[in-house]
Amino acid sequence: MNTKTTYFPALNDVQQAADRLKGIINRTPLTLNRTASEMYGAHIYFKREDLQPVRSYKLRGAYNKMATLSVTDLAKGVVCASAGNHAQGVAFACNKMQVHGTIFMPTPTPGQKLEQVKMFGGDYVDVVLAGDTFDEAKYAATDFCESRGAVFIHPFDDPKIIEGQATIALEILEQLPQPIDYIFVPIGGGGLAAGLSSVFQQLSPDTKIIGVEPTGAPSMKKALEKGETVHLDRINKFVDGAAVQKVGEYTFDICKQTLHDMRTVEEGRICQVILSMYNKDAIVAEPAGALSVAALYQFADEIKGKNVVCIISGSNNDITRMEEIKEGALLYAGLKHYFLVKFPQRPGALREFVMNVLGPTDDITHFEYTKKNSKEKGTAVVGIELKNASEYDVLLANMKERGFYVDYLNNQPHLLNLLV
Repeated sequence: MNTKTTYFPALNDVQQAADRLKGIINRTPLTLNRTASEMYGAHIYFKREDLQPVRSYKLRGAYNKMATLSVTDLAKGVVCASAGNHAQGVAFACNKMQVHGTIFMPTPTPGQKLEQVKMFGGDYVDVVLAGDTFDEAKYAATDFCESRGAVFIHPFDDPKIIEGQATIALEILEQLPQPIDYIFVPIGGGGLAAGLSSVFQQLSPDTKIIGVEPTGAPSMKKALEKGETVHLDRINKFVDGAAVQKVGEYTFDICKQTLHDMRTVEEGRICQVILSMYNKDAIVAEPAGALSVAALYQFADEIKGKNVVCIISGSNNDITRMEEIKEGALLYAGLKHYFLVKFPQRPGALREFVMNVLGPTDDITHFEYTKKNSKEKGTAVVGIELKNASEYDVLLANMKERGFYVDYLNNQPHLLNLLV
């Protein structure tokens, strides 16, 4: 049962947070993005929180929270749990304030984020890997807090964290004097959305705030549908910065009052946007950082001619993930297809497949062959990249007509992940 129904960020508290953050954070630019603006026929601005010292907005809340702790509390040390960005914010604050911190991170956290946490924290921070998800890491962190008497710095469900994130809204309103029609904001635990939307409700109530989550971790969407926070048993951790099984109580209470709409975006679509932002705008966005832009297509008609702001929340993306991101984009676009293919054990079978099954622009990008028992035929996993998604039907028909087809793997992700 939700009992935290009385808190709503006051503008005075948000302004005090902004004052604390002067000289600590960057006043990140709000820039008109030509690519997105031309695509949607709108004035689309990117709030570049990826340009913070820790390459995400999380420093705002983390530093604001720690700056309000007493000397006695700080002497006990601080503890946090994070998939990466909040951890970097806390680490930066620990180093700046010379406070010891213990940071719990999920075991699958990208190596790039682990190294960044250690770099920002220096000698003031210890990193502990625990669990497979943020929530599991959080349980380990809170147990550690209780045993050591340290102070837990929550990544989102804390008034001072929310007020720190809310300072983004003050900057946006100062940077863009004309009326803002829409703001698209990524949601993990909800701290950013809660803080930003609370300020806009008070200073720009006509602005529509659109929350965006990945389809694989729709914790805020489910909470809004049910009317209370819910724990998701399973989530897809690809969008690691927004892969939260349960949103906060404070953040949910605020968001249910202030969000105008809540949308989810498929992981493949996010991959497409990451690649587009990099190739066209030289912006290196992490999956959570691309969420807001990835949702624009769902409002293509509504936003024409409007002033729109997208929060680019972070850029902590491990370069080793780019092949995975490219693959996800191709699969989502219908340009990459995996099949089980049977090849007769006779000369020229592969040549027949290439010459008579594939189209002139089709490309084999993966070929894994096994032959164990059958002397007449062998089965291969074949990945084929198309130039146009519409060519798939012809490819499939050719494969079946000539007896090569066994099975299609794209719609069997668990099997595909084992093979490819």
